[in-house]
Formats: sequence, structure tokens, C-alpha cells
Amino acid sequence: MDNSVKITLIIVSAVVLLSIFGWYAFSQLIPIGNTISVQGISQIKVMPDLVSVYINIETEGDTSKEANDANSEIADNIITDLIKQGFERKEIVTQSFNIYPNQVWQKNQYVIKGYKAVHQMKVEFPAQETGKIGNVIDAAVDNGASVSYINFELSLAKQNEYKAEALKQATEDAKLKAEGMAEGLGKKLGRIVSISSNNFYYQPWRVYDMVSSGNVAEAKSATTNIQPGEQDINAQVSVVYKIA
Repeated sequence: MDNSVKITLIIVSAVVLLSIFGWYAFSQLIPIGNTISVQGISQIKVMPDLVSVYINIETEGDTSKEANDANSEIADNIITDLIKQGFERKEIVTQSFNIYPNQVWQKNQYVIKGYKAVHQMKVEFPAQETGKIGNVIDAAVDNGASVSYINFELSLAKQNEYKAEALKQATEDAKLKAEGMAEGLGKKLGRIVSISSNNFYYQPWRVYDMVSSGNVAEAKSATTNIQPGEQDINAQVSVVYKIA
């Protein structure tokens, strides 16, 4: 490359770098305007619209096929019983299904001793129909499965609806706080610089847990004539406003 070209490139590069550094130094001297940061929070009362009964099916076999076939038979029998009782097929959902080897430690190594199939199902129906819980428990236990837990839950549509409302109220709360802070400072609230959602909290409401109880009779007793009550949903947002 010609020396004159090299010199020209060096000079251009130096000018660009000086321009960048100069702009940065100058920008630090220019006031960017005052801002205030606020947290908006909300809590709303909601009613669950679903009952969900979680069923666990575990089977074993010398081969993975044997374990799978035994598991499928139990699942099919449960589904058949539930449909006979008036449940819709779409109300019976597979949560997960896995087959894995049973391994035991022998002579300094793991040895496969058959296979286990685990099928987790969920039966969900309207929260107003709690009388059906006992029927689901019977269908599961009578066919060789177990009930893991029972929840009152929100459908996805309700979750989205309540999330939108909770975030709306949290944003309104943030604006009120910001207006109060600006007024206290003798300033006027300006435009929004940034806004973010920090938290939206929703958790199903458990009415039975096999881990803490483990007794099917207790499950039926605990859920007899039970009705869902209002529960809290919380949301939080962070908002940064300009003030002048």
C-alpha cells in the first residue's frame, strides 16, 4: 500500500476516534434532565375456574414394552371409566410419560433389573363441579393408579385476563406515586422513559397433596363439598418518568 494512503487512513482513524471521545466528554457535561423511578404494585381477588386432579400411573416389566403395555392398559381403563361417568375426552390430559430402566448396584456396577413406566395424567373440569372429584379418585385408584394432588386452578384464558388487569392496576399505582413525588418536588411529571414488569405471581391452590397425606380416604373426605374461595394475584411494575 502506498505510504500516502497509509498516512491518510491513520489520520482519518485518529479523527474518528477523537470525535467519539469528544462527543462522550461533551455529553457528560450536558444535563440529561431529571427522572424519578417508581414501583407500582397491585393485588386483585380472583376465583379459580378449574378443578384439576393429578393422577400418577407407575408400572414395571422385564422389558420396556411390558412396562409400557401395563401402563397403557391402566390409563385406558381410567379414561374409559371417566368417559362412562360423563367426562369429556378433552378434560383428560397427559402431563408426561417416561420409561426408564430400573438400575441396581451390584458388584461395583449398575445392572438393569427391568423397566418402569411413569404416566402422569390430569383431569380438569369446572370448579363448580367439585362433586366429580370423588369419581376421579375412584376411577384412578380402582384401576391401579394413585392421586398425586388436587388443585383449584385458573385456565390459561383466565390467567391472561387477570394478568392484564393486575398489570394495569400496578401501572396506575405507579403513575399516582410518580405524580405525588413530582408534585412534592415542585415539578411536573413528563414522559415515560422506561417501564418493565418485575413480577406477576399466580400459584394454583392445593386442596390435597399425596406427599403430606398419602391417604385416598382423606383425599375424598377433604374434597367433599369443598368450594373454591377468592385468592390473591399480585403484580409489580417499575416505571421511570422524566420530570421538569
